[in-house]
Amino acid sequence: LLLLTAILLAYAYPPLGAKYLAPKVTATWIAVVLIFLLSGIKIKSEELSKAFQSFRFNLFVQCFNFLVVSSVVYGFSRLVLHLGVLNRSLADGMVISACVPITINMVLVLTNSANGDEAAAIFNAAFGNLTGVFLSPALILMYLGVQGAVDLGTVFFKLGMKVVLPLAVGQLIHKFSPKTVNFVKTNKAKFSKAQEYCLIFIVYTVFCKTFSREIDTTAGDAFVMIAFVFVLLL
Repeated sequence: LLLLTAILLAYAYPPLGAKYLAPKVTATWIAVVLIFLLSGIKIKSEELSKAFQSFRFNLFVQCFNFLVVSSVVYGFSRLVLHLGVLNRSLADGMVISACVPITINMVLVLTNSANGDEAAAIFNAAFGNLTGVFLSPALILMYLGVQGAVDLGTVFFKLGMKVVLPLAVGQLIHKFSPKTVNFVKTNKAKFSKAQEYCLIFIVYTVFCKTFSREIDTTAGDAFVMIAFVFVLLL
């Protein structure tokens, strides 16, 4: 419901999230860093180490995310394209989105909301983003015949500054400041909600940017695609 509300608000007045709320600072940096800082405070170092050693589980997650998801979405997108329900640009966009790794902050927040293993989520999301540098262009080329390139240096820099550094600071706080850890644990529900709101804000600014651009698709087409994505997630 919050996600749908954020999308509708973005459609109602795109300039707010695309420009006036300074998304390059507030959404791209502050919200993301806050998500991982809080996770670093909550997660024990032993849990991260255990997640790293779960080879079979991690292999399954990566194969499912890159191969199974992309193939299912490709087949579904070709079906709706053939039926004339969705135009080619959005159908191809669905395929490209399925070929690239999910953002780490979204994986973490959704896992936290479901009371899942945050350590495993962080490791697989980070590893998936690194793997995606090489695998995503190959998948896109295979499905659509379109070539693409990813700046490896930029990926490592963003992962380091937005994920690894806040997580490391959170781990230091977890180790040397028991009072802070107890405060976060006592107010776990509130901090989890704060992470969710950060994610919703990020999604909101992304859609604001999308709706503020001049594209060859209508808002109706975009909402139809969003509906199809929700159907695939069920």
